[in-house]
Amino acid sequence: MLNSVTRQYVKEHALDDVRQLALHGSKDPLVDMPLALQQIQGWQAARRKLPSWADIDGILYPPHLNMEQCSSEQTARYKAQVIDDLQIDDLLIDLTGGFGVDFAFMSEGFEQAIYVEQNPELYNIAKANFATLGLANVETVCGDGVDFLHRFDGHASLIFIDPARRDSHGQRTFGIGDCTPDVLPLMDELLAKADHVLLKLSPMLDWRKAISDVGREHVEQVHIVAVAGECKELLLLLSLQGTPHPTLTCANDDSKEVFMLDRTGGTTGTTVAIGAHCFLYEPNAALMKAGVFAQLAGRYDVRQLAPNSHLFTSEGLVEHFPGRTFRMVAVSTMNKKELKQKVLPLGQANISVRNFPMSVAELRGRLKLGEGGSNYLFATTLATGERVIIVCQSITR
Repeated sequence: MLNSVTRQYVKEHALDDVRQLALHGSKDPLVDMPLALQQIQGWQAARRKLPSWADIDGILYPPHLNMEQCSSEQTARYKAQVIDDLQIDDLLIDLTGGFGVDFAFMSEGFEQAIYVEQNPELYNIAKANFATLGLANVETVCGDGVDFLHRFDGHASLIFIDPARRDSHGQRTFGIGDCTPDVLPLMDELLAKADHVLLKLSPMLDWRKAISDVGREHVEQVHIVAVAGECKELLLLLSLQGTPHPTLTCANDDSKEVFMLDRTGGTTGTTVAIGAHCFLYEPNAALMKAGVFAQLAGRYDVRQLAPNSHLFTSEGLVEHFPGRTFRMVAVSTMNKKELKQKVLPLGQANISVRNFPMSVAELRGRLKLGEGGSNYLFATTLATGERVIIVCQSITR
C-alpha cells in the first residue's frame, strides 16, 4: 500500500509534527502525502496505545477516527485473557473486525479465527497487518457481519461483536439498540451458533440495563474495564444457558475485583458519621462505574460516608483498598469561620466534589485556592444532609 519512497518518508519523519508536515508537504512527487501523514499520525498514536505494534516495522495504520476508536493493547489483552480463562480453542468469529486489534490478540489461542469487516480500506489494512504479525490461523472476510452470521452454518466456540456506537449521522450513541448492528434482534441466532458470545459495549451504558436488555438468563460474566482511571469498556460474556452464578469483574489497570451479581440490583449499605473515622477511600474508576458500594464496604470492612457520596471511611488503615487512600486531616462545614480556620490557609489543593451542589471550578473560586500541592479536599454531603469539606493527605502505596 505504501510505495518505497512514501515508506522512507514515513521513517524519516515519524517523530515530526504532522500539522507542520501537512503544511510544508514534500518536494518528491512520488511521496503519497495523505497516506504518509496517516501512517505517521497512526504510528505516533500506536506508541501510546499499541506499543508492541509500534515496535514492528510494516504495520499499517488506518485513518485517524478508526485509530481513535480501536481498542488499546491493554484492553485487547484483557479480552484475550477473559477468553483464555474459558479454555476454548476451536473457532473464533469476529463479526465487526475494524482495525483488528481485538481480533489479533484474541485469535492467538484458537485453532481457527475468522475476521469480518465491511469497510474495504480497513479490511485491506487489517489483512496486511495479520500477515505482518504472522497470524497463520486466520481467515479474513470483506463483507457485512450480520450477513455473514446469517450464512454461517457451523458452530463457533466464541463470537465477538463490537457494535459501532455512532448513528447514520455520525453522532455518538450508547444504548445497545441504537448501535450498528443492533444485536438485540440477533441474540437468538448468536447464542444458537456459538458456545459463547462476547459483546463489547459503551462504558457509558449501565451494566444492569445491559444485562436486562440482552436477557439476564444468558449472562455468564460482566466486565467493567478501566485504564488509567478512565472506564474504557463494558463487556458481557453470554451463552444460551447462562450460569447460576454470574460474576461482575471490575478491572482497573492491574487491580481486579470480582463480585457475585446482585440480581436485586441493591447497592446501598451502612452509612456512618464522619467524626470517628480517620481514613478516607475513593474507589477506582471501574468500581465507581459498577456501583457495587455495599459489597465493597462489606469486603473491605469500610463504611460509606453517605448513600450518594461514593466515599468510604475507616478507623484503621485498610492496606489494599482498590482505589485512592487518604488520611483525614480536618473536616470543615461551609461556615465562613470554619473555612477560614481549616481550609483557606492551605493556599492550594486538589479538589474533588461528590454529591455536592458546586462544581470544582465554582468551589475553587469561592475558596480562592490554587491548584495542586499535597492537600486534597473532598466536598461532599453527609448522610445527615450537612455539606462539608474533608481535608486529606494522600497515602502512597
